[in-house]
Amino acid sequence: MRNTKPGTAEDERLAQNKARTTNWQRWGTYLPERQWGTVREDYSYNGDVWNSFPYEMGQYRAYRWGEDGLLGWTDRQCRLCFSTVLWNGQDRTLKERLFGLGNPEGNHGEDVKEQFYYLDSLPTHSYCKGLYKYPQKAFPYDQLRKENKRRGYDQPEYELLDTGIFDNNRYFDIFIEYAKSDAEDTLIRITAHNRGPDAASLTLLPQLTLRNNWSWKNLEATGNTRPIITQSGLFRVRAEHKILGAYRFEPVDGNSLLPERLLFTENDSNMHRLDPNYSGPEHLSKDGFDRYLVHGEQNAVKEGNGTKCALLYRLQLDPGVSQTLYLRLVRIDEGTPGQYASESRPDLEPPTMDIARAKGIFITRKEEADDFYAQHIPQEATAEECNVSRQAFAGLLWCKQFYYFIAERWMSGDPTQIPPPPERVKRSEEWRHLFCRDVLSMPDKWEYPWFAAWDTAFHMIPMARIDPEFAKNQLLLLLREWYMHPNGQMPAYEFAFGDVNPPVHGWAVWHVYRLGVDERGLGDLDFLERAFQKLMLNFTWWVNRNDENGHNLFGGGFLGLDNIGVFDRSVTLPHGVSLHQADGTAWMGLYCSVMLQIALELAHHRSKAYEDIASKFFEHYIAVIDAINSVGGTGLWDEEEGFYFDQLQHEDGHTMAMKVRSMVGIAPLFAVCILKNDTVEGLKDFERRTNWFLRNKEQLSEYVSTAKVANEEINGSQWIAIAPHDRFQRILLRVLDEAEFLSPHGIRALSRHHDAHPLRVELRGQRFTVRYTPAEGDSGMFGGNSNWRGPVWFPMNMLLLNALERYSLVYGDDYKLEYPTGSGQQRSLVEIAEDIARRLVNLFLPDKDGHRPSHGREERYATDLYWKDLILFSEYFDGDTGRGVGASHQTGWTALAATLIEALYTRREIRNRAQ
Repeated sequence: MRNTKPGTAEDERLAQNKARTTNWQRWGTYLPERQWGTVREDYSYNGDVWNSFPYEMGQYRAYRWGEDGLLGWTDRQCRLCFSTVLWNGQDRTLKERLFGLGNPEGNHGEDVKEQFYYLDSLPTHSYCKGLYKYPQKAFPYDQLRKENKRRGYDQPEYELLDTGIFDNNRYFDIFIEYAKSDAEDTLIRITAHNRGPDAASLTLLPQLTLRNNWSWKNLEATGNTRPIITQSGLFRVRAEHKILGAYRFEPVDGNSLLPERLLFTENDSNMHRLDPNYSGPEHLSKDGFDRYLVHGEQNAVKEGNGTKCALLYRLQLDPGVSQTLYLRLVRIDEGTPGQYASESRPDLEPPTMDIARAKGIFITRKEEADDFYAQHIPQEATAEECNVSRQAFAGLLWCKQFYYFIAERWMSGDPTQIPPPPERVKRSEEWRHLFCRDVLSMPDKWEYPWFAAWDTAFHMIPMARIDPEFAKNQLLLLLREWYMHPNGQMPAYEFAFGDVNPPVHGWAVWHVYRLGVDERGLGDLDFLERAFQKLMLNFTWWVNRNDENGHNLFGGGFLGLDNIGVFDRSVTLPHGVSLHQADGTAWMGLYCSVMLQIALELAHHRSKAYEDIASKFFEHYIAVIDAINSVGGTGLWDEEEGFYFDQLQHEDGHTMAMKVRSMVGIAPLFAVCILKNDTVEGLKDFERRTNWFLRNKEQLSEYVSTAKVANEEINGSQWIAIAPHDRFQRILLRVLDEAEFLSPHGIRALSRHHDAHPLRVELRGQRFTVRYTPAEGDSGMFGGNSNWRGPVWFPMNMLLLNALERYSLVYGDDYKLEYPTGSGQQRSLVEIAEDIARRLVNLFLPDKDGHRPSHGREERYATDLYWKDLILFSEYFDGDTGRGVGASHQTGWTALAATLIEALYTRREIRNRAQ
């Protein structure tokens, strides 16, 4: 529901941004945390992204498609970047970016090995706060690599906390905050705390970098004008970019500590380090500050100008003491966003800024952030729940990142570089149209610093609560012609744009639309209609691509669930063998149901012409339901097991069910559609067609039911679900069983039944085993860094809870099930959904001893003053203990925790209306 409470200062900024009167979102925390080790920066012949561009190379090799830095700040096209650089005097290199292991180095794939936290952010990034914990001893790079390499799949990852580097609190807390005085005037506050028992030195370099767009002659309208940063005062610089404009960067007047000096270098590759045989001229390079400070190379830096500069501060901090620096980045020319900055225009003198005024702005913006979230987090929520929500939203907003990738240029190469190997063209040949130069919502800015289509759909559910315009625009963006393939396929992610993800984009579009309805029940119809047109193309692609035999039984491959199958479901099967997927078919049922609801909404409020397409989706929906339940007798349903399974079908008609009790068999519950009376009323053509269909297709009419409940709005309404009532109950019998799917922390992706009863299958001489594995994966399938054979995953839990609430509307409050299975306790579907939601939320809440299940048994997070309020939102969670596993900053879809907290305190009728 749209917030009807009085608007806050942030709401006003969002309104100005939407109206394009003030570009409040031009600047933000859009700087990537990792640019190295990505496909777009990989120029190797074999696609070995991790070895062709490892962590160390990020220090001295210029990036082609972006920049990165520690908790940084940049404009929405990453032209001018700010980040904080640190050195403790012990490390062998400056700390410029977050360290982590590449996929071949980790025993469970790539993994960041740092302690950092996203603490706060407003949607316009008018206030943001992050924390980095920097050890005072030498960073254990080699130790982390060696131990993780030694460990096998059967052991947990070796983390930075395991090394003892933080023992006795020998570290610095580095808080980095941003506050906008105006849309083009950013204040930066860096606070360094010595948490250790002894005095410690810290070198700190606030750094400004111009993204290298000159070495490759990038497709930007900058002509031959190379951007430049020029010294314009003792510790003041002027950064000039032909499109972005001119900006001043300097310490705020009144800082208690002055820089030692101003350093300059060039944001170019160090050719001597890239190529030992290089014999060209001497040159300055992006590693100049490291060479100067750590290695004592006096000629590695220069004075006056460059494309990279830094203020050099040397701090000596006593135990328990902190030092704060205030800096300012402000526009000083007359240009307006979107126009070329004129070289002839004189600089403007920005408003005066001193320490007192800067502190006041930080106080004001923090108060405005408090006011904003007071309107978006339920007042009844506990202080701990508010902390969880606040950090979940912060992570969601910090994970917005500039993503730059032009497939045609990447494949054909740059005019100033050696032509790329032909193998590169083969990897993305069908995606030459792809042109990405946008701020996108990342699953995790370090582990997954690229968009993933189905992740994005889930990101936008919590995003729509705080920034509905960004949520809508992001969903539309992936449907635009420079992203979507001409055949209707949506790009999956940069490692394989052509992979198939679950088609949940339509579900997200409908959900975001419903979250924004007004008192009349109307939302943003322009958004809904624009999305619907493109979703029809994607739907058609799905039908033509993934229904091989035309029986409405769908495949699709791994469908985002990685290793959940008996074998890799993306492999090419032998001739004459096809895989009918229970989840693939269920996803198409959900897609049909959502498209039906959207078409009916548009038929009511846009054009009666949408009645025809609504009828099409109605009939297609029922055809999918019939297929999964009855093709070949019982479809993909197994009567003995009481569950849906994937099924291998041979050309002679022989079938073999893959009897894995997993989310694959739960997914059919997601598709339940209620055609409320007032939704169908007045649509005569739709009513006439559906009535004819149900009269003349009697064998299919059994899938359409009529609600008989006390709720007058629902009573008498028709509703359609994939799972008939008896099958619905039998599936839930397992789902709600603590010996199977129901864990103390949500619904597992695979039944615990397979712990004692692993499934063993032999196919054409190959043996496959599926066993319950509640935490990290036990194989390298799909890179080894995600596991769907037992852990709890937020997106699938969210879809199940969403479905249970819809079922509760048509079954009514009197309908109850035993919960948990075998307990003898009867609960309504709403009560069951709320309890599962509570289990998920409790992952992040401390118990009586201060332990949050998501943090495992790490004592610091339970008892240490400087750790206990910090929360990580992991990719997935141990199905037994709740410990966070996989990517550690997946806010991303784990920001759905904030959505669940809101749902627990939202009146049921409002939630139902949002359905």
